[in-house]
Amino acid sequence: MAMVFLNKHLFSSENAALNVPLLITWIQCLISAVLSWLCLLASSACCPQTSIHWLGISAEVRASCSVHNLRKVLPLSLCFVAMVTFNNLCIKYVTVSFYTFIRPLATLFNIFFVYFILGEVTSLRAILCCAGIIVGFLLGVDQEDRQGTLSWIGLFYGIASCMFAALNGVYTARVLPHVDKSAMKLTLCNNLNACLLFFPLISLRGEMRTVLSVPFSENVAFWTSVAVSGVLGWSVAVVTGLQVLVTSPLTHNISGTAKSCFQTVVAVIWLTEMKRFLWWISSFIVLFGSLLYSIVRFHEMKEKSVHRKEASKTNFEETGVWFECVSRLC
Repeated sequence: MAMVFLNKHLFSSENAALNVPLLITWIQCLISAVLSWLCLLASSACCPQTSIHWLGISAEVRASCSVHNLRKVLPLSLCFVAMVTFNNLCIKYVTVSFYTFIRPLATLFNIFFVYFILGEVTSLRAILCCAGIIVGFLLGVDQEDRQGTLSWIGLFYGIASCMFAALNGVYTARVLPHVDKSAMKLTLCNNLNACLLFFPLISLRGEMRTVLSVPFSENVAFWTSVAVSGVLGWSVAVVTGLQVLVTSPLTHNISGTAKSCFQTVVAVIWLTEMKRFLWWISSFIVLFGSLLYSIVRFHEMKEKSVHRKEASKTNFEETGVWFECVSRLC
């Protein structure tokens, strides 16, 4: 949540000392890569022959950022760069409270991409929960427009960010096995790739010339905020990976929904925004639909797990009976 408010301060045209959103994002990725590398070095120094599994850190530091690993993570990095770029541009143009409306759209895109990329079919109950997200989102857009605070370009950036966020989630699941299911190694490789991918975009926008034209001493507070945002971004990436690894993606979605509720209330109070009653209703519908979707998916995955165990037990018993028959014949 602190990351969202700090990014809003850095990217909004009213507060930003320099209009260099891509360069700021590049610095955030660079800080994340450096911190991940330092953690891997510390792990290697403390446990040269072993790995600290509860942190997801492998001691094989050199192999962590090999060309092979970077190439395997590249599809994820492309989605990540697009997601972060559109996300930061969205924060620049929309309010923090309205930002909460846009993020749950990633669930809708996730259903779409999971079906066409992974071939998994979402149940009708889960899709009906997403209908609530759509209704709440449309009502929220209408209320934001009536209040005169809606930015259509910000809305477009937000929807694009959600689309790539869904792709990012799908490719994360596909890429993790290539990095030994290590959250730290994935963060390192992903951010190294992102640093390289951002260079052409920064050059095209001429942001480096903008920074060099202003003395560093005039914007010390600004660059300090950028550094803090980089540390926060790294923390979010690692904690997210660990939460998914230790619990499940659904648990992450539920905690994210709770954070969104709190974030909306804090944003309205902190920024002294005046919202209509229907705006709050639409916010509740979106968040409730997201929570309901997570609960439905949790029960569905639990049922699948039980069926797998029963099928495995049945196969084991049948195999045991077969071996017993063979042994008697012999």
